[in-house]
Amino acid sequence: MSESAEREVAQPGDNERDVAEPGDSAPALLSRTALAVFRLGGQFLAVSERLARPVGLTAARWQVLGAVLGEPLSVAQIARVMGITRQSVQRVADLLVADGLAEYRPNPAHRRAKLLAPTAEGRAAVGAISPGHRGFAGQLCEQLGGEAEFAAVADALRRLSEAVEALEDQHGQIRNR
Repeated sequence: MSESAEREVAQPGDNERDVAEPGDSAPALLSRTALAVFRLGGQFLAVSERLARPVGLTAARWQVLGAVLGEPLSVAQIARVMGITRQSVQRVADLLVADGLAEYRPNPAHRRAKLLAPTAEGRAAVGAISPGHRGFAGQLCEQLGGEAEFAAVADALRRLSEAVEALEDQHGQIRNR
């Protein structure tokens, strides 16, 4: 790679410019976007830990419980929705069940893949996080300039996720053209 091409691609720790500019190359945009998403993921994890800690949950436990509040799901379904490994979800699900915050139920569609559902205690724990969650959401919305801007950010992140997913095959390999 030429010296000018190396300068064009943002490297980890390269924070000379945090904002993409017209004319940035696709590799530079990908690197800058990935670094921003990694940082944002860490920030969301830290906020989630702070919100969940007072009710005795971790961010991971809150995330898994939150995934099944609407309807019971299998561990594999939760993993797909969350974009993490089935093994990670299984470990957290087993801990939630052991602590009485969730329970396994029979799955009519698959005898071996049980469904995870929150217990009343699990729903109460998530409910106890809601005031802090609402407060932080309101502050973040205000910081972003209002609900329309917040919605635009959420939509852009969803589109980015869908685009990355479209470029991966069923085995997680990146498609090269």
